[in-house]
Amino acid sequence: MNETTIPDTSTPFARTVVRGDSTDSIHWARRAARTFTGRLSPAPDPALADTLVLVVSELATNALRHGGGRFTLRLSAGPGTVTAAVSDPSPAPPRGRTPDLDGATGGFGWHMVRRLSQALTVTPGPGAGKTVCARFAW
Repeated sequence: MNETTIPDTSTPFARTVVRGDSTDSIHWARRAARTFTGRLSPAPDPALADTLVLVVSELATNALRHGGGRFTLRLSAGPGTVTAAVSDPSPAPPRGRTPDLDGATGGFGWHMVRRLSQALTVTPGPGAGKTVCARFAW
């Protein structure tokens, strides 16, 4: 269940939407984020593009693992900002876990998202779920 819409992003406001319900959809979310930043004009710094791709990957993964098994990713850009918003059906807010230093169970993702995002919000909805929104200046 992947739906990707990538419009011409040379306009002041650009949007991309990806829906996913499997681990394959994480790949599509990363790819959409990379394509999205590549089509912005002017193009953001390559480091910002890499950071956005990493944050999108983590948010999509967390939505699949802990947020009800599906997600909707919305990428948008406006004057001076790029935003990744990931919605899932779970109302439970994200929470940091103690990272597993042996690498068996993870626990690094939410901490990484919090550190890399310049602004991070968690809001209720749509429906009974929540949306995690990570914003970056460029």
